Amino acid sequence: MRDEFAAIFQQAVDAARARGVTGLEAILSGEDAALTRFANNAIHQNVAERTLHLSVRPVIGGRTARASTNRLDREGIRRAVEEAIDLTRLSEPDPDLPPLAEAAPAAPVERYFPSTAAATPQLRAEAVAEAIAAVEGAGQTAAGIYSTGEVFFGLRNTRGMDAWHSETMARFSITAMAPDSSGWAKASACDCRALHPLALARSAASKAAASAHPRVAPAGRYTVVLEPAAVLDLAGQMFGDFSATAIRDGRSFLNDRIGAKLFGSNITIHDAVRHPLQSGAPFDAEGVPRRALALVDAGVVREIAWCRQTAAAAGVEPTGHGFPVPNEVGEAPVNIVIAGGQTPVEEMIRSTARGILVTRLWYIREVDPYEKIFTGMTRDGTFLVENGEIAGGVRNFRCNVGLIEMLSKVEALSPAARASGEEALDMVVPAMKVADFNFTEVTRF
Repeated sequence: MRDEFAAIFQQAVDAARARGVTGLEAILSGEDAALTRFANNAIHQNVAERTLHLSVRPVIGGRTARASTNRLDREGIRRAVEEAIDLTRLSEPDPDLPPLAEAAPAAPVERYFPSTAAATPQLRAEAVAEAIAAVEGAGQTAAGIYSTGEVFFGLRNTRGMDAWHSETMARFSITAMAPDSSGWAKASACDCRALHPLALARSAASKAAASAHPRVAPAGRYTVVLEPAAVLDLAGQMFGDFSATAIRDGRSFLNDRIGAKLFGSNITIHDAVRHPLQSGAPFDAEGVPRRALALVDAGVVREIAWCRQTAAAAGVEPTGHGFPVPNEVGEAPVNIVIAGGQTPVEEMIRSTARGILVTRLWYIREVDPYEKIFTGMTRDGTFLVENGEIAGGVRNFRCNVGLIEMLSKVEALSPAARASGEEALDMVVPAMKVADFNFTEVTRF
């Protein structure tokens, strides 16, 4: 589509010039997505979808607005451009609106794998059949998805910007359900050959079997071992606050805390688009190359993300983390890497006299935005640990956890791995052993 984008953009520019407008930005994005869904130990759905989306934004005398369309014929493009121009002329001027970005090429990252792009329904069905057989063989019921596809994102403007990124992505998720317990596993990768659905199915089935006949453990504060998905589910909630716009607007927990030691000395967090386990474009929605950020260094908050507008106002350089303009969010880091340690989960369990092992969480909601306190519930594999061994499954808990406190009480870290969770984007994170994790009540199920 990159060659087609050049022609589409030229048609948009011609339509804008016909209305006396010379400054124009266009974003073309698209996806080929295929999904195999299964439940009750059988595939019940196989779907494929192709989407294309054009978004155009003129800049007229300090004003801007955006209009979008999925009609990419000449008439559809013209109508989108004219709608964007009309909206722009009706909008209020923004004295801080930056001009269209100049071209600043970002070095490409190779995240397109023909093996994933060419994945067939048969390939997915065969992998799903093996996974179902593993779960069914354990006397359990399997449900989940296996998706494969490719996406692209292109940005052009009348100042010479020409940025393009395409990548593939595969995801496999499975839940193994027993009469009174369940287990879960999920993984994602740009190369579908890096996924191992059968191993994931066996892991989910093992968790379901090991957590059968769950006992009731009292609510309270425990030492917990959070598997990477659970770490992602909780810690992933805070990174929208590492934003210059959020800090400017007074809605970030980092207000008056940059440079402060908020977390334990063993917590180091980067935004690193070029990490080998990451995904995504090497530039942002303004075309600015993404810069690696040291968000937290040994517990100290160091850097935040800057879009072009907030960076210009502060006299600093943008970091390449902006979203399509205009927007209310501004920017955010999206390629999170939490540095790991050398302690495997098994060793965390062996070193725990009494605690809880958590596979993942869901229904996570914010309670206190400044102290970053969240509530949520465990699910699909919650275990009691006694004398360094898993003693069996326990009923799920509701937790009430402050992320600042949690990340100040991390006793051990596993090596970091790409993780997929329920509530947040995929990240590269370790498992964590955390002291004094607050479970407020036992759930009904």
